[in-house]
Amino acid sequence: MVESKELKSETPGFGPERKESFTTISALPIERVYTPEDVADVDYEKDVGNPGDYPYLRGLHQTGYRGKLWTMRMFAGFGGAEETNQRFKYLLEHGQTGLSTAFDMPTLYGYDTDHPWSLGEFGKCGVAVSSLRDMEVLYDGLPLDTITTSMTINSPAAIIWAMYIAAAEKRGIPAAKLGGTTQNDILKEYIAQNEYIFPPEPSMRLVVDTIEFATQHLPKWNPVSISGYHIREAGSTAVQELAFTLYDGLEYVRWCLERGLDIDDFAPRLSFFFNIHNEFFEEIAKFRAARRIWAHEMRETFGAKNERSWWMRTHAQTAGCALTAQQPENNVVRVALQAMAAVLGGTNSLHTNGMDEAWALPSEKAALLALRTQQLIAHESGVANTVDPLGGSYFVESLTSQIEEGAREYFRRIDDLGGALPCIDNGFFVREIADASYRFQREVEDKERIIVGVNDFVTNDEMDIPILQMDQEGERKQIARLAEVRRTRDNREVSRTLEGLRQAARVNKNLMPYLVDAVKAYATLGETMDVLRDVFGVYEPTWGA
Repeated sequence: MVESKELKSETPGFGPERKESFTTISALPIERVYTPEDVADVDYEKDVGNPGDYPYLRGLHQTGYRGKLWTMRMFAGFGGAEETNQRFKYLLEHGQTGLSTAFDMPTLYGYDTDHPWSLGEFGKCGVAVSSLRDMEVLYDGLPLDTITTSMTINSPAAIIWAMYIAAAEKRGIPAAKLGGTTQNDILKEYIAQNEYIFPPEPSMRLVVDTIEFATQHLPKWNPVSISGYHIREAGSTAVQELAFTLYDGLEYVRWCLERGLDIDDFAPRLSFFFNIHNEFFEEIAKFRAARRIWAHEMRETFGAKNERSWWMRTHAQTAGCALTAQQPENNVVRVALQAMAAVLGGTNSLHTNGMDEAWALPSEKAALLALRTQQLIAHESGVANTVDPLGGSYFVESLTSQIEEGAREYFRRIDDLGGALPCIDNGFFVREIADASYRFQREVEDKERIIVGVNDFVTNDEMDIPILQMDQEGERKQIARLAEVRRTRDNREVSRTLEGLRQAARVNKNLMPYLVDAVKAYATLGETMDVLRDVFGVYEPTWGA
């Protein structure tokens, strides 16, 4: 018999609660207590299942982290290629198990370091890469055939990936041996991050080109990492992050099927990237719901037969937007709690932010402490010793179902508005995120949500943590290397490969072989992107006009 949840005045401990109501950041109500009543409609075999069984709510593998720990993939990249190469080696020496590369703003927008629009932005939010020569320096001495590499790049992703392939092949490492991920998720750029260049249709064509090329030539590579991280950083709720990210993933699947690809050839290599915010249990439930939704859509909606097509493989990163410039040491605790939520949610790969990232890119000390946070969770907390330790919690199972229901309601709304691209054109995604962001900020300002050190428990202490300083000579060295590339390369071969790319872009051929040829001739990122800008045009949103 399940007792009533109602508070009784004669019950010991009866008294007023701290607030009239409790909700998650997604505005989902949180009950005082959860009982079997809250999961009475959950069918364990159909809706939950054991770890390793469809619908993978409890994880993709029967053994979970008992068999293999998540990949500890610390995001790194700043200044020139030499500096980032040194940081990669430092992290690997201290136990990191995968590489993850951040690129600077000119690179993200497809400009060379010596372009006038690049002035003042060299190396500030990632590493600068303008040519194959930079890529060769960036990964020099690193075991590209045995370690996986993630690259956070979107509009120019196909070109940067071509450079990585070419750099490996020059070292005698065949493309088929390369493992890793290009983020390459252009839909979320129009939705949240705004680092788009071309209009949506040709941008989607480029993404499908990379998926097709990977399917044919790089069987260990994830050609797109469908990213909710930046959607959450823009101010979305967990439910919006989940809904918009998964809908984007389904849109890529639809475009690949229209290209004529077989779903079981490409779906196993699709991967996802999620944010882990402060709401501990909501984040855990989000990961669990994500796996169930994706498995159902792949098997039931698209008819995938390969079990690996049903798997949602996820990278996670602690929330940059949750870091505070005030009392930055508090960020160590925030990151630890967020990382624990990702692990309890079953992430396959994890980055933990540095405590100083509200001020600058992480210092070496902060990056090492962030890595140690993962290692402490893995080896000292005990949470990796059993699979899905929160499975069966009345609260977690109920919250998982609520989050899935909220995501599916968004699916219906987007469908009713015509799909992903029409919702980009009409500004639906942007408005939904802006409304959620505004609501959260009001809650903070009204102290309905406490941010320690920001709107309560405030001190006036001076910050005393070290901040990463850029090498003032880095930009000069980078521009000198770029000038040497242009001087020593075969410029007739560059012209030939770029013209081949231009003609292929005009007739709708897969562009990856042409991009690899161009970068092998040392065509620069900016030169290659200019060809595509000329053919495809540059996107200007109209919904806000």
